[in-house]
Amino acid sequence: MSQDAVTVPAHAKLNLFLRVLAREADGYHGIETLFCLVSLADTLIAERRGERGISIQVAGADVGPPKENLAVRAAAMVLEATGHRFGVHLALEKRIPVQGGLGGGSSDAAAALVAVNRLAGNAVPRHELLQFAGRLGSDVAVALDLDALSRWGDIGRMAGNDFESAVFARVPEVRAAFEALVRTRPLVCRMSGSGSTLFAVYRSARDRDDARSALGRKHGRVDAVETLAAPPG
Repeated sequence: MSQDAVTVPAHAKLNLFLRVLAREADGYHGIETLFCLVSLADTLIAERRGERGISIQVAGADVGPPKENLAVRAAAMVLEATGHRFGVHLALEKRIPVQGGLGGGSSDAAAALVAVNRLAGNAVPRHELLQFAGRLGSDVAVALDLDALSRWGDIGRMAGNDFESAVFARVPEVRAAFEALVRTRPLVCRMSGSGSTLFAVYRSARDRDDARSALGRKHGRVDAVETLAAPPG
């Protein structure tokens, strides 16, 4: 069901770490980073209008010409995909500092994708919204796909260790231990760093302890531990 007005927060992001990698063929450098969204946020209100086109009103900061605004460009993508059945007015209240490395523009764009799509009755499927986000900017999808790392199973599908293939080929004992660990059906199973420690994450302490009993000492020392949400103390 479509709506006449939608309000969406656009949260700021922090880079918990950021590493600049080698220059790619397109001239840009690859990066390795971990984003964290914080409570500081802009507010975007998208209103459905009868006349075609997109207008925007911004309060709190000068964000430049409307045609260059990522939120306007995001709204245009959704309207194009849904056949320009209506127009949109965007009211954007800026609280995130502009050009402060907090991803305000990207978050505004993600909020616009979500809001205008709701005005259209969620006509654009989520995977297409993610494609739009990628075209708008490399970190727009971070603010759109909030549940990407909300479950251990999702993390497991994204996880990887570039050292595994080399270590498994040279040290068959580590490979055998890894395969035995996988058979205990964890949510995540990986080698830590360059090895030789392996780790697995389970749904419950009971599943973890059952796996520990099944593994025994055949493949070396096995410790039962818990993940921490924050450093102790």
